[in-house]
Amino acid sequence: MITEIGIIAGDIWHYLDQHGQVTLSELVRGIDKSRDNVLMSLGWLAREGHVIMQQVEGDYKITLRK
Repeated sequence: MITEIGIIAGDIWHYLDQHGQVTLSELVRGIDKSRDNVLMSLGWLAREGHVIMQQVEGDYKITLRK
């Protein structure tokens, strides 16, 4: 499971690098992985300081930290 979370974290990083700021809903659709796995991978990226998440109108805006 840890390996899968790491792989999805890489997919998220590449998706954000290509698309800029997206909502969590857009990210889950764009990555095409389960919402739970995307959330775990985002937590990993957030803990490492690679992403910024802001709550906006019931969703989250996510972007890479530059």
